[in-house]
Amino acid sequence: MIPTAGVLRKRQRTTTTTRLSSTAAIANSSFFDITHNRHRCSPTTGDVSSLLFNDASTADVVLRLFTDVISSPESPSSVTVDSAPISDLHVYLHSDILRRSKYFSALLSDRWIGNVHPQPPSPNQSSDHELFRLNLGVPPSPGSIQNHLTVLELLYTNDFPNAVENASTALDLLPVALELLFEDCVRWCVNYLEAVPWTEEEENRVVNLIPFLSEEESKELVARVSPVGEDASEEMLQGLISSAMNNYGNTAFVKAFVGKILRDVSSRETAKRVLEKAFRKSLKTVKQSLEDYSSPVFRGDHNETEAIQRLNLHKASTIGKQLLWLVERMIELRVADAAVREWSEQEAFTGDLKRAFRDDAWRNIVPGLPAVILRCTSKLAHAVCAGTILASTQVRRKLVEDWLPVLVVCKDNVSPASNKSLYLELEETFLRIISTLPMSDAQELLPQCLSFSTRNVEDCPHLVTAFNTWFRRAAHPFKLDSFCDQSDT
Repeated sequence: MIPTAGVLRKRQRTTTTTRLSSTAAIANSSFFDITHNRHRCSPTTGDVSSLLFNDASTADVVLRLFTDVISSPESPSSVTVDSAPISDLHVYLHSDILRRSKYFSALLSDRWIGNVHPQPPSPNQSSDHELFRLNLGVPPSPGSIQNHLTVLELLYTNDFPNAVENASTALDLLPVALELLFEDCVRWCVNYLEAVPWTEEEENRVVNLIPFLSEEESKELVARVSPVGEDASEEMLQGLISSAMNNYGNTAFVKAFVGKILRDVSSRETAKRVLEKAFRKSLKTVKQSLEDYSSPVFRGDHNETEAIQRLNLHKASTIGKQLLWLVERMIELRVADAAVREWSEQEAFTGDLKRAFRDDAWRNIVPGLPAVILRCTSKLAHAVCAGTILASTQVRRKLVEDWLPVLVVCKDNVSPASNKSLYLELEETFLRIISTLPMSDAQELLPQCLSFSTRNVEDCPHLVTAFNTWFRRAAHPFKLDSFCDQSDT
């Protein structure tokens, strides 16, 4: 009986007689002529230091390497020597060297020796030199025979640094080392893979090999591809958003990059949770700052109170810009539903804003604050109007009801020159939202829009259209009964 190839399974830590076959994909590699390229082995034990790899004159084992087409449905691949296909060859080896492999050590143990037929001595061998024949089938993958030859030679040379030149090579040799239970080679390949970067394809190969390594061997590899907790992606995104908003001087480039990560990498649900959390936190800070500014606690020292007031306005302005960026990202990813609902429930906040903007103190401290707040409102309102966010009637009504007065105060107290386009855009959006509401709601809200009018009526067509629409509906009310009667006739 001659032992042949088996099927891959978890590598045993003790001596075994079952050969383990490689599962990893093997890359193409060039074949070397084993009858001429001989290397002296490194000293091991006893008198084996003079033994050469593939030396027929001193070998006591002949190993037949062949393409194992039976164990694989794939068509056999072969390597070539001088353009000739090679799928079956013999390698002359030494049992003292092969015992470094637990697989060969088991085959050469007393349990198997009686079943292995010695070959008669060749003319150039002494009569007492027995030659044992072993068969080893290899997968029909490109380079498979070459990789087995390399690992067999490493049993002699221990020259792992020169044999393992890159991650791909390590991934080629590791399955063979696992198959032959060559522990030193396994350890070297694993240590190499731990230390070098991988391509995405190489990472997939590593992941496929991890189940065949012991827990201790695979610990560092697993750590590289496995997050610490289930919420790792969410925590990472939270950190990125926080850093983009707070920790960099040139925030525009960083915010653009984090925006790309949110679009391209994260799942929609994860991005939604992270952005909503950041939105609520930023909104709370802006609201608290405006509340503190609008209702200051006087402590006697006027200068101290004024300094605190300035600080509150600066904080509101800074966090307001962050809030605008978050709103833009949420709308872009279509996850701004909760943001719209919260923005429509800010009666106290809008009251603080109106009081703050009627005061002249903010003009020299944070002149851009009104525009930042109105842009947040405009972005959310436009998303509702465009159908990007499907908001309920109540949300649409409250959005206009609470934020329309802020727009009116800004128009009356903030220079319109620099914000004219913003005002006009928000006016048009509010009027379009009003057109989606019940006529009773529109009747209440439209009169509050009279401040949108201009000296020349022709300059405010959006306002004219809104009132014309309401009066047209009022003049020709829809009646279900009359509609049904017309249908019957």
